[in-house]
Amino acid sequence: MTRNRFAALAFAFALLAAYPGASKAFAAPAAPELAAFGQERWEMPPGEFNEIQRRGFYDGAEGARKDFGNHRLPSVFNRDEFRKPHVPRGFWRDYRQAFRRGYETAASRLWGGM
Repeated sequence: MTRNRFAALAFAFALLAAYPGASKAFAAPAAPELAAFGQERWEMPPGEFNEIQRRGFYDGAEGARKDFGNHRLPSVFNRDEFRKPHVPRGFWRDYRQAFRRGYETAASRLWGGM
């Protein structure tokens, strides 16, 4: 009886291996869309950004998500983080430029065609 079960199991694996779709089901997934920590590639700030700019880019993308989730029209001027950044005053310009870029990138994905 045990020999029959082993033969049936081996036959099932042989059929499964011969099925072309099975290898895809058990293969490693293709290159992931997520770059790091659950972020998609478009959400990643450009590599040449410094720390303040990366923070601005990220905050801008988050601000766009919040506006989209609250059914607001897309505008960086609606965001307190843009108007009064929580960074040293000497870095406001860099932060705002990166914030705008992150906001516009996210808004174009969320609202489409901005």
